[in-house]
Amino acid sequence: MMDGDKESSDLVRLTVHGVLPDSNTDTQIVILRDEEHAEVLPIWVGSAEGNAIRLALEGVVPPRPMSHDLIRSFADHLNIKITSAVITDVKSNTYYATVHLTAHGLERTIDSRPSDAIALALRANCPLYVTQDVLKQRGGSNLDAWLEKLEAKNLGKHEV
Repeated sequence: MMDGDKESSDLVRLTVHGVLPDSNTDTQIVILRDEEHAEVLPIWVGSAEGNAIRLALEGVVPPRPMSHDLIRSFADHLNIKITSAVITDVKSNTYYATVHLTAHGLERTIDSRPSDAIALALRANCPLYVTQDVLKQRGGSNLDAWLEKLEAKNLGKHEV
């Protein structure tokens, strides 16, 4: 079991394929894909959150620790292992996530914004998952056409 009532077979492993600016808003789009590249999950995040994810993707170590670096440092010093991050739900276009920890033989789950869970998972080098239910709800009928345009225009140069 990964999450209270979610079986691990209900989870799809994702990788972060890039962070792109949204030219229509002051946000950024985190592009997540499953391992077979069959599913794509775009999540809009704030500029600061997108930059935190981008820094982790690019392996950039800032001169002073950012919040996610600080959290990872706390975890390391307290012998807490960050084991995974899971995007668990979507309601009214707002995504929800959890971060899974192991400390002193006990497993814990902490509520998180998806952007923080992704940034932390990248820094902790742990897997990122999404539930099947979230994938089914991820977008409207225009998502495939939008993703094709986005990939042709931007994603190739940002893919990791």
